[in-house]
Amino acid sequence: MKENLNIKVEAPIYTVVADVTFAQVDAWFEHTRRDLKMDIIYPEDKTRKYPCIVWICGGAWAVMDKSAHMAYLSELARSGFVVASVEYRTTNEGKFPFQLMDVKAGIRYLKAHSERFHIDVEHFGVMGESAGGYLTAMAALVDDKSYDVGAFTEYSSKVQAACPWYPPADVTAFQYPTPEMAAAAPESLLLGKNVALHKEEAMKICPVTYVSKDAPPFMIIHGDQDHTVPFRQGELLHDKLEAAGVEVKLLVLEGADHADVSFFQKEVWERIIAFFQDKLITGKE
Repeated sequence: MKENLNIKVEAPIYTVVADVTFAQVDAWFEHTRRDLKMDIIYPEDKTRKYPCIVWICGGAWAVMDKSAHMAYLSELARSGFVVASVEYRTTNEGKFPFQLMDVKAGIRYLKAHSERFHIDVEHFGVMGESAGGYLTAMAALVDDKSYDVGAFTEYSSKVQAACPWYPPADVTAFQYPTPEMAAAAPESLLLGKNVALHKEEAMKICPVTYVSKDAPPFMIIHGDQDHTVPFRQGELLHDKLEAAGVEVKLLVLEGADHADVSFFQKEVWERIIAFFQDKLITGKE
């Protein structure tokens, strides 16, 4: 049996480039240097520029894998974006602000190499889960050049849209059996001090501290049965952004726990794609 197809070409080829070095940082007690890497999905299309979404993996700031969610990120890419999943230093390598500096370095690298990956440098989004949701919020809210260190500092690390999943927004609001027991909590390891006993310093690493009217649009996604990062954390960020006059939506997944399978269902990703298309594609036309 013979069948002829007259194919109408409507979409480009998408290419995955893994382990792209975007920065070098101190390692092994500052005696050595190591690469920070990212995975990039980009369209082989030289006729136009595409908005870029940076993904940040979670893992209590203690462990992360930039390649873990590539199956889902590829669907996001094929909806009209360049997508990059960035590595950052974990808390066994250094405390805050290393993690935020690394994410910002990744954003600047992508802008500096926009011609190579067909990126529209004026339209960047950021998204991540848990610890990555925290870094998503911080990358979108913190506009301070002191966090832009390393290469390509002539480029801005600002983004135009943010989608944090179940983000720790105010680490001073976490509950512990006793204040002393907070010392081993992930947020204390991030700060480098017990957050329950050093609340003034802890507030300096909290996304809610940096909310202003100049923040980009947010869509926060949180399960109302989260036993790791309480749902109230997502509400705190939403309410602070809303009070500042920022465009924000809190998408509540009913019955969903932390990193629940619910977050990886088609309906949720359709909402994510629609949010970024509206803020990074439709909004620029």
